[in-house]
Amino acid sequence: MIRLVLLPLLLSALPAALPSGTDVDYQLGGAADVPAHVGIVVRDRTDPPLAAKYDVCYVNGFQTQPDERAFWRRHPGLLLRDGGRPVVDEAWGEWLLDIGTPGKRRALARIVGRWTDGCADDGFEAVEYDNLDSFTRSHHLLTRADAVAFARLLVARAHRDGLAAGQKNLAGFDGTAIGYDFAVAEECGRYRECGSYTRAYGDQVLAIEYRPRDFRWTCRHYGDDLPVVLRDRDLTPKGVHEWC
Repeated sequence: MIRLVLLPLLLSALPAALPSGTDVDYQLGGAADVPAHVGIVVRDRTDPPLAAKYDVCYVNGFQTQPDERAFWRRHPGLLLRDGGRPVVDEAWGEWLLDIGTPGKRRALARIVGRWTDGCADDGFEAVEYDNLDSFTRSHHLLTRADAVAFARLLVARAHRDGLAAGQKNLAGFDGTAIGYDFAVAEECGRYRECGSYTRAYGDQVLAIEYRPRDFRWTCRHYGDDLPVVLRDRDLTPKGVHEWC
């Protein structure tokens, strides 16, 4: 009798899969309206979800946001350092977080977990944690094992909040093994990596391209199965928006 009562409750708590047959917009540089054919919208955690869409909350889980340096200066022991200086992802001007020990991973998971709670409270259906491959820019101070161990903590928190969890980048790693529900693949067409994501996630992949020729390639090879969007690198509201 108890099992019959609990089963519907457990099923209702499962995170919702990405909807099929619709497009995605990637709005990390600011919120904007979307055309009717777009059913999936990714926004920064500081922006509200868009009602009546499948909303994905962007959380910078492995690096810092450029405008949040004051916050992280209050947590200096959680920043990855090389020779006493924070290690920077030069492409985006973001400091890497130090996920190199279990204690630091737990401390960071508590901080990122509060942001995840906020995504759920705001009404998002899913969360993507940027950026699983950050360790590759760590000057060899972090390892893939560190990243995967930290990702396990983040995915568990997302699921506790009823959110689907998205693997951001790191082609070739099957994140379903640690509970990821979908993938966000930046420039998988440019690097010919889209297949590594679809082998793990099927059609549960969001493909983001920043160069027109890569966008055309991704559309030609994967546009029938995946939502693919071309965006400007700053992801500005009035910037480039194209779909297959």
